[in-house]
Amino acid sequence: MAKITLVDDDENIVTSVSLALESLGHKVKGYYDGATGLAALESDPPDLAILDVKMPRMDGMEVLRRLRQTSELPVIILTSKDEEIDEILGFNLGADDYIHKPFSQRLLIERVKAVLRRADGPDGEPGTAAAGGKSIKRGRLTLDSARHDCLWDEKAVKLTVTEFLLLQSLAQRPGFVKSRDNLMDAAYDDQVYVDDRTIDSHIKRMRRKFRQVDPEFDAIETLYGVGYRYRET
Repeated sequence: MAKITLVDDDENIVTSVSLALESLGHKVKGYYDGATGLAALESDPPDLAILDVKMPRMDGMEVLRRLRQTSELPVIILTSKDEEIDEILGFNLGADDYIHKPFSQRLLIERVKAVLRRADGPDGEPGTAAAGGKSIKRGRLTLDSARHDCLWDEKAVKLTVTEFLLLQSLAQRPGFVKSRDNLMDAAYDDQVYVDDRTIDSHIKRMRRKFRQVDPEFDAIETLYGVGYRYRET
């Protein structure tokens, strides 16, 4: 089962969620402030991180921002805030899922299962995107799903699990338009609902990563009101 790091300043949540996840066989480590949690995530990377937003010393968004500078491990964000901007910011920073407090343990467990399934490789090993272990070569792009590797002109582009699955869905059929609903189906399980802006946020962040390698990158096209397509270059 998975190694999970939970960072939340609410001791009751850390205790109850840890017990629930450990009952399923997961190994859970809990931390109560952002700075300590970030240090633990960097020194002992888990298979999944669950981060609260409002915490002492460093909030969850800053933990996620710093974590994404070096790691693409799956992250679920927890927040008691009910402001839409927080959710959009979380996805822009590279969160894989988002849960509002108060939440049921059953909901959290299903979301954890869904994120881990998306991160599992063809042999069930955490840390690789599932796609039968096949590589995709599309012009200057190479995707190796078994290794979760993405290359553009032979230069590495670090993608989160969700970003990898979205790009893989687009690159499988260059020139064909994928609606946001199609992309949701490719990247998320049926139990997880996300809106159009979530997909847009992931695509926007993915483009920024490619443009760090190639400022002229334009292979992911937007068809306004329709969806996205991959243009082989």
